[in-house]
Amino acid sequence: LVNQINQTLERMVAIGVGYLSLDRSTNTLSGGEMQRLKIVQHLGSSLNNITYILDEPTSGLHPADIDKIGQMLLRLRNNGNNVIVVEHSPQIIEIADEVIEMGPKAGTNGGQVVYQGTVEGLQNSDTLTANLINNPVRVRESTRQWTQSFKIKDAHSHNLKHINVEIPQYVFTAVTGVAGSGKSSLIRYDFLKQYPGAIVIDQKPIGTSIRSTPATYTGIMDEIRKLFGKRNNIDPGWFSYNSKGACEVCNGTGKIKFDMAFADSVEVVCEACRGRRYNDEALSYKFNGLTILDVLKLTVEQAVEFFDSVKIKKSLDSLMQVGLGYLSIGQPTSTLSGGEIQRIKIASELHSSGNIYIMDEPSAGLHTEDIKLLNELIQQLVDSGNTVIVIDHRLELISQSDWIIDVGPAGGFSGG
Repeated sequence: LVNQINQTLERMVAIGVGYLSLDRSTNTLSGGEMQRLKIVQHLGSSLNNITYILDEPTSGLHPADIDKIGQMLLRLRNNGNNVIVVEHSPQIIEIADEVIEMGPKAGTNGGQVVYQGTVEGLQNSDTLTANLINNPVRVRESTRQWTQSFKIKDAHSHNLKHINVEIPQYVFTAVTGVAGSGKSSLIRYDFLKQYPGAIVIDQKPIGTSIRSTPATYTGIMDEIRKLFGKRNNIDPGWFSYNSKGACEVCNGTGKIKFDMAFADSVEVVCEACRGRRYNDEALSYKFNGLTILDVLKLTVEQAVEFFDSVKIKKSLDSLMQVGLGYLSIGQPTSTLSGGEIQRIKIASELHSSGNIYIMDEPSAGLHTEDIKLLNELIQQLVDSGNTVIVIDHRLELISQSDWIIDVGPAGGFSGG
């Protein structure tokens, strides 16, 4: 038994979570820590010929920790298993036996296999990932100077060692360090406690129900309903699937849920509206030749051309600026990726000034091309007179900051 326990503990140390205490509650772990524990759990199995699918295993990890994940993946493969990894990190891509790149871009401009083969072949191809591997990270040439700062006094949340830190105002500050070093404790606990007015922009869902869409989140849905109501001389409520316009059978959800008592609930497409969510009367009215359903199927890019309303165009332009022109305005936000959700949140802040923004791992799940766009948005927020604090590991983003605060030297008790 002792031998078995030691083997598991040694694997935990090897994968970089040796700093965790054994009585630590798992709901306090970061996503990266949780994922690494799952890998340890499977590595102890004597089974082989198993197919493992890992989705972003390096998400939220420092480059030093990514090497450890890479070694673990190779060990899983060498034990006679199939390992499929969905990943953006060059460190992981470079150790793969086979690379499949999807693209060429996102949304309606994606969905194709643009390359399949070895890493060497990828380096000689002309894809966005090939550009990522072939071009090293470049450090920002000129940085903004600062004189004023936000002072954090006696920070001691979790593993922080009663430290005093100054965070510059009106510049882009990157807070770096290995997983578990105390970055989030410093900013999301101590800093927020002392400066509660700061705005946190993260990848948490903005609406888990099917009724939440980019159109409702940005507030343009109300305007669209008013335009339809005015054009057809009726109550705008007819163009809401929460009101008069809703299908009477499914109440505007487009699905019927059946409770199966002892099994999981089953959802089927509503037969009355065939998943359209609106009743027939609501769909009989049109605006510039389109029904409300047709309008909600428009992408942000198409909707900018379709509407003349200044208010609608302003919100849609913000979504275009953050690179979300390919999203349909009626797509449920519960189907969006973390990166897309974060950019929708940034879009709603683009025209603000004088604020403090905290972004925790904004690059998680993003390709280098998306990180370039994220960097442009951060620089735009700073140029508008805001302070931006980013907790991150990706060198492509850190290299573009004005000021760096590195927390460490290691994780857990050895950090802070």
